[in-house]
Amino acid sequence: MKGFFIKKAFFDGWDNLIGMVLLNVGYLLLLFLGIYSFALTQYGPLVFFPALVALLFVIAVYSGAVSNVTNSWSAYRHDAWSDFKSGFARYFRHSLLMFLLYVVIAALVTFVIPFYMGAFAIVGTVISIVLIWLVIFFILALPYYFALSSYLPGDRPLKTLRKCFIIAGDNMGFTIFFLLYNIVCLALTVFTMGLVPGIAGMNLASHDAVRLLMLKYDYLEEHPDADRRHLPWADILYDEEEKVGPRSFKSMIFPWK
Repeated sequence: MKGFFIKKAFFDGWDNLIGMVLLNVGYLLLLFLGIYSFALTQYGPLVFFPALVALLFVIAVYSGAVSNVTNSWSAYRHDAWSDFKSGFARYFRHSLLMFLLYVVIAALVTFVIPFYMGAFAIVGTVISIVLIWLVIFFILALPYYFALSSYLPGDRPLKTLRKCFIIAGDNMGFTIFFLLYNIVCLALTVFTMGLVPGIAGMNLASHDAVRLLMLKYDYLEEHPDADRRHLPWADILYDEEEKVGPRSFKSMIFPWK
């Protein structure tokens, strides 16, 4: 599965490269706003922190719209502009919860954990370790969040979040692999100045990951006695393999030939 996931994520990104770059330009603009917001520290925390919180809200809502686009790309559809517009409304409730999670994680990392690490001796150390593990669990689970809301649109945000933790725990090997994959993507993003694969590319990879995991669960639902450690991935991924198809360097550069 991991090998096919890399293949699908790469070619989905390649087939939608221009759109992916444009979406990443939006993230770059938000990044520049974030850098500019630090200049507001001279006006005191009553100005700086509300501006930072507002920026996190915009990022969460924008990510919801981007997620609607990458969901279509993962499903081999390419009507990006209409998906982007409809994505704001479709993912708004999930974006609100993601915004709250951004605020909570940022508060834990910047204020709460350092506070407990520097105070209350052993008790503070224990609390800070627990909070660090909580942040780690969020880092492992949240990449599935928007993608899972695409495949289970009837779920409320908190239910989607709970299922993120379930999927992350049930597929811990792949989840750790996916974390390493995102670290590599982040390094490539820095190298390409945020354009490729960028946040949009990692969002697309999340949809590809959830899409393949949902095929696994569909198979297990049809075959409840199957050995979960030795699944017939060739059969499970057959249709996806056919859709991606055999690809060559020539077909990548000259798809019309």
